[in-house]
Amino acid sequence: MKRDILKIDEELCNGCGLCVPNCHEGALQVIDGKVRLVSELMCDGLGACIGHCPEGAISIEKREAEPYNETKVMEQMVGKGHNTVIAHLKHLKDHGEKDFLREGVDYLRKHRAELGFDPDDVFTVVHNHPNSPSDPHSHNHSRSHSHPHTHSESGGCPGSRAMVIDRPGGKSADQASADQPSELRQWPVQLHLLNPNAPYIRESDLLIAADCVAFSMGNFHSKYLRGRSLAIACPKLDSGLDVYVEKLTAMIEIARVNTITVMMMEVPCCGGLLQMVRSALSRASRKVPVKQLIVSLSGDILKEEWL
Repeated sequence: MKRDILKIDEELCNGCGLCVPNCHEGALQVIDGKVRLVSELMCDGLGACIGHCPEGAISIEKREAEPYNETKVMEQMVGKGHNTVIAHLKHLKDHGEKDFLREGVDYLRKHRAELGFDPDDVFTVVHNHPNSPSDPHSHNHSRSHSHPHTHSESGGCPGSRAMVIDRPGGKSADQASADQPSELRQWPVQLHLLNPNAPYIRESDLLIAADCVAFSMGNFHSKYLRGRSLAIACPKLDSGLDVYVEKLTAMIEIARVNTITVMMMEVPCCGGLLQMVRSALSRASRKVPVKQLIVSLSGDILKEEWL
């Protein structure tokens, strides 16, 4: 069957192993100095490990692979203790994998007598865990009623899960008809197409944005793009991430950008964008200030900080 599954670029992988503990299913191991996918059965293809690779060596591809097997995963999990089981079940809940979550819970119930921990403690923690880190309903109490609400369908990666965003009210006719000026001052914008030493990149304030960011934010141009050069990329769907790291290194080293702002969606795979920047900085001899902004699926800024 064809499904989303992990792909590791062994030329980029340095064997650091930072991704391994962030694969709750235990599908990754460091072998002979490289991270390997040791079991297709145990890789859920949701990409939680991507944002933890400092070299940008991990991506997701769709290919022929053995079906994911939750029972096999649980057989491995229970021997690692209840904290690992909790992390795994939270991971499934975060990604809306209700069927796999139910299968995992059923496994614990059937094997209660064989476990070295009380599964009821696990059920309590997982039950009280918010539905998803990207679920606006889990923190609506802290938002103004003017903010949009989202309704999602269960299943799959939060980056591809179907979702309806309800935006209250509406613009007046005058507002709706008014042209909003673009702040884009260059072409092209896709990172694969950019010349790292182009005049609009040299000594600029560089904005690196995930592909989806501009579409989710009404004020992207006026507040975040103005006065900056732009590079857009998707760490989950784009190929040749090693080329991205090389180009970013050249922008830092040769084009001597002043600052780098990284804007990512809140979905886990977007973390790969920041990891590419960090990898480029580790290769460059000069350092530049980096700011990260995390954008919610409904267009709110969830986090903004200089790193």
